[in-house]
Amino acid sequence: MTFFYILFAILIFGFLIFVHELGHFLTAKLLGVRVNEFSINMGPKLFGWKRGETQYSFRLLPIGGFCAMEGEDEDTGDPRSFLNAAWWKRLIILCAGAFMNLLTGFLTMALLFGFVFQLPASAKVTGFMEGNVVEAQGLRIGDELYAINGRRIYMKSDFDLLESRLTSDRCDLTILRDGEKLVLKDFNLTRAELTDAQGNTGKYLGIYFGAVEEKRFSTVNRYAAFQCVDFTRMVWYGLQDLIGGRVGLREMGGPVKIVEVMAETGTNARSVLDGIANVLYLGAFIAVNLAVMNMLPIPALDGGRVLFLLIHTVLEAVMKKKIDPKYEGWIHAGAMVLLLGLMALIFIKDIWQMIAG
Repeated sequence: MTFFYILFAILIFGFLIFVHELGHFLTAKLLGVRVNEFSINMGPKLFGWKRGETQYSFRLLPIGGFCAMEGEDEDTGDPRSFLNAAWWKRLIILCAGAFMNLLTGFLTMALLFGFVFQLPASAKVTGFMEGNVVEAQGLRIGDELYAINGRRIYMKSDFDLLESRLTSDRCDLTILRDGEKLVLKDFNLTRAELTDAQGNTGKYLGIYFGAVEEKRFSTVNRYAAFQCVDFTRMVWYGLQDLIGGRVGLREMGGPVKIVEVMAETGTNARSVLDGIANVLYLGAFIAVNLAVMNMLPIPALDGGRVLFLLIHTVLEAVMKKKIDPKYEGWIHAGAMVLLLGLMALIFIKDIWQMIAG
């Protein structure tokens, strides 16, 4: 079964790349920009075909893909080139890939919540453990946790995530009570040695969350959106940890590591259906991850191109003169070399760790 889940994970990766590039492709075609090649994967071409003005290709290395538009980094003189399109058209095309990944993550979670998973527990308090320290601070049964230090809580998992990021046991806890917001200042979230309803003793806050809403079209879609927000937060926190030095290159994982984790998740599930559902859940997280990472303002990524587009648009409006796009092209090309080098380094590291066990 491990091979099945490895293959399934690789197919998910391929699909996420496909929908990302499809976003660029469809919007480019819709907005009249010439597309020279639409490719899944990178490297040497394995096979392909040409239809109309566009070459469709499938390449060897499963590390990306591309939608090659006419005149992306230089003025080719073609009136239908990317650079000759209106700035708002270019903005839509550049953002379309990330949007498609977000949409894929959302639809995947909506299907899982609708047909496989139970809806997540809300952040509504349903009870307290005996000996807890939170009830005496003003928290009541029926209260819904709304925010920690101003950061919104949508469901119980949001509370867990935000609480884990606190640097102090004290926080400002916003709650909803009878439809009104209340702020419990300097709320103490210190865990104590408590025993839960099942007789398990451990470090607990002493709050029970158990409210689960009925499955309806509206609630399924709402919690799918909440889950995507949760995924986005996890990506941002991961970036913060990386930049802050709390995690290093050794903890970073590329496609090989992710496929390994997805395959392990599927293999350890109780049934094939559970395994497929769990791998799809990880696939939804990766889809949102790709959307966020691609929109970072880094050269060679979509977010970097958006940043340069906005800078160029403002400067051209002020100076009444176009800036030679070749300079931006050089920056993106150099950044792409660095990104590919980093990807190769992570790829080698993942292979080495997998072989070393």
